Amino acid sequence: MRRWVTAKFPALFFFTGFLAGTGALVRAARDTASPAFPMPAAMIGCYLCWVLLEARITFRTAGMRDTEDDHGTEIVYGLSRFATVLAALYGPLPDTPPLLAVGPLLLLLAGIVLRLTSIRTLGAFYSHRVRKDAQHRIATTGPYRLLRHPAYTGMLLAHIGLVVYFLNPLSVALLLLLFVPAVVHRIFVEEKVMATVPGYRDFMASRKRLVPFLW
Repeated sequence: MRRWVTAKFPALFFFTGFLAGTGALVRAARDTASPAFPMPAAMIGCYLCWVLLEARITFRTAGMRDTEDDHGTEIVYGLSRFATVLAALYGPLPDTPPLLAVGPLLLLLAGIVLRLTSIRTLGAFYSHRVRKDAQHRIATTGPYRLLRHPAYTGMLLAHIGLVVYFLNPLSVALLLLLFVPAVVHRIFVEEKVMATVPGYRDFMASRKRLVPFLW
């Protein structure tokens, strides 16, 4: 049963999340209280485009064999992300003027760009499931010149932007108490696996995990 859930989770996560996001987009677009420019719909649209851009990785991961290295972090990480986004998008819709929404929108877009750039830098070695490839090589170019886990930094930045815009107590609580801890736990699991790859310990010693000069 566990293997079946692990194998099917990426596809289930994608379709459920995309349908929920599309529903939120329709809800935001129909909201008559929104200002002339439908910023809530624009934010949700950007997020859905990001989900589509990562879809090939999602389904490539679904085709991979199960690995004990992941320790279930893919599912915990995915569900915590889903809960955080759902709480943000289905809470009260903000009526923030477009100019005041620029900051959250830029955070969302910056996070997406950083994450997609990091994924592209890793290429075939990137997946949504923690694993070690026999041919694994340490990436030291692009965002990996500064950070060990820039894809996670991008993920967190994007969700901070989303939650700040669709601000409500539940989404903030889920972000801080569920999603961020899930990302941190996943990082520790991933580093333990990757520590056996030649050169990774030196890589860890020369870069912070998520935030330059801090952690």
